This record gives sequence, structure tokens and C-alpha cells, in this order.
Amino acid sequence: VTQQFFVKPASPADTVRIKSRVVDYSDEGGCVKATLEDGTEAYGDVLVGADGVWSSVRKIMHGLDEGAGGSAASGAAGGALDEAEARTMARDTVRVAQKALRRYSGFTCYAALASHRASNIEEVSYQILLGDKKYFVSTDGGGERQQWFALIREDPGGVDPEPTPENPTPKLDRLRKEFADGNVYACDQDGKVWDGFALELVDATPEEDIKRRDLYDGAPLLATWDPKRWLAPWAAGRVAIMGDAAHPMMPNLGQGGCQSTEDGYRLAEELASVTHTAGTAAALGSYSRKRIFRTSIVQGFAQLGSDLLVDFDLMMTIPLIGPFFLTATQLSMPWILRFLYTPEF
Repeated sequence: VTQQFFVKPASPADTVRIKSRVVDYSDEGGCVKATLEDGTEAYGDVLVGADGVWSSVRKIMHGLDEGAGGSAASGAAGGALDEAEARTMARDTVRVAQKALRRYSGFTCYAALASHRASNIEEVSYQILLGDKKYFVSTDGGGERQQWFALIREDPGGVDPEPTPENPTPKLDRLRKEFADGNVYACDQDGKVWDGFALELVDATPEEDIKRRDLYDGAPLLATWDPKRWLAPWAAGRVAIMGDAAHPMMPNLGQGGCQSTEDGYRLAEELASVTHTAGTAAALGSYSRKRIFRTSIVQGFAQLGSDLLVDFDLMMTIPLIGPFFLTATQLSMPWILRFLYTPEF
């Protein structure tokens, strides 16, 4: 939606270009030159890589191996890839992630925006159903729509069977088995029967609207002994990265877009203080240092929260550790929620 807003009414013609991936950049002294995949060269005072978890700008900035940047499947919401592209990229993404030093979260994610008025919408706008090695999340999407995510713990690189005349809806069929409510399937593979709300949303969604992606995140700091990278890990000279390029995170806290917005605000504030282009690099370095501490904590909470959703019952069975963790969580939760949902620019 945001891309459509920028591409169409908000910008003059040719201001925003899609399918123009940066393949290289260089500092030209008084400016930075970006080379696009079609051979076009663009010049500017600053280059900001907001190009996602597989950021090409990050790859160049940190000197990662070839294949660490570019196209790969990712993102809880599924992105803009069609099904054929997603299927082709599913296994390639494992290779790209290794080169890009990204970490597989342990979860594959099915997601969709269903045109459906939820049966409990008047009482619940955000809901999580928990199970063994998987969980189901739904949230009010507005306009009698429900955004839902089904996260299942499994190895990366998996793909669903292609639709056939005998089984035209392989994704729907798998989800009906994974979240069986006792109707079509008596129980899931672990013998558990799920609340019918999960399949209420799944069954209201056409097969072609369901996107599947493996979820990857990654620490803001790469393993390095280079002191320059520790001082400003998201900036080098006139170039900076932000959003998922800098701090990809699990979606269960809803903080990926929030932290990207905070990045943008802080970046704009730092650049607004520049009175001469000679001060650009210092401003970008300041942006990086001011943002990394907060985003590192949020990233950690997002991954910890995702793991605990499916491992909570197991942890409670551990003597001493389980009760201690539960008490610590209850005592710290007000601070955690305040930290997460109070913007810090």
C-alpha cells in the first residue's frame, strides 16, 4: 500500500522506480554513486538502503559474499511475489541466508488477509492460539477483514505440493490438518483439537491468497573485530541502512514496521542538522549509534516471545527455573510493554 502511494499520487513521474535494485555503490568524494542492475548510475548526497532483509546495500557495505543480497522469499505478510516465484525461491533462500549471515527463526509462516467478519470481532481484535510447535495469530484488518498468520516450526526451504485436479488446495488442506478442530480432521498430528476460530479464518480465505514464507531475522551487529563497524554498524561514509536491512525481526510483536518508522524519523532528524555535505557521514554515524541499542532489545524480545509461545508449557515443567521465569516475566511485563510501545526517536 505504501509503495502504491509513493508510486502513484504522491510523487512526480519517474521519481520512484521499481525493479531498480542497487548492485554497487561508490563514494565519489562530494557525493555517492549508485549503480542499478539495469546499468543506470544515480548520484546523490546520501544513499539509504531500505531494501529489506536481503539488502544489497548491506551486502556491499559489510563486504559479504556474492549471493548475500538480492531476491529471496521472506516476510510474514508474504511480500509481492507470486506463487511461482515464491516456490522457485524457497530453497534458494536457505543459501542466500547463509551468505547474508541471517538466522532462520525456526518457523515457516502462512499468511493472508481474509475478507471476513470474524465471529468474535466485537469482543476480540487480536488473538493468539497456541499449540505444540505452532501457533495461530489473527488481528482485525479493518473493513470486515482479518489478517492472520499461521507459524509452524519446521526446517527451512520447504514448499507445498502444486495444486492438482485431485487436490486443488494443498495449502488449505495442510492448514486444516495442522489446526484441526474436529470437523474435517479429528485432531492434528499431535492428537490435539484446536479452537475452531483458526479454521474459521483459514476456510474464509481462497487458496491463491495464502502466502508462505520462511521467517529470518538477524542480529544488528555482524560478528566482527572491526571497531569502525561497532561504532556505526549501519553506516559507512555517505551510505546507511535502515528497517529490515538493519534489523529484521520476528512479526509477533508487530514491531518491524514500528522500528523502521523510528529509524526514518531519527535519520531525518540527523540529516536535518547537517549544514554542509562534509558533515553527512557524521550524521549517518550518529543515527546508527542512537538506534542500535533500542532495536537490538526489541529484536531480542521478538525472537524470545516467538519461541516462548510454543515452548512455554515445556518450560513450566522445569523445577525452579519454570516458576522463576514466570514470576520474572510477570514483574517485568509493565516495563517491557512500556519500552516496546512508547516510540523513541
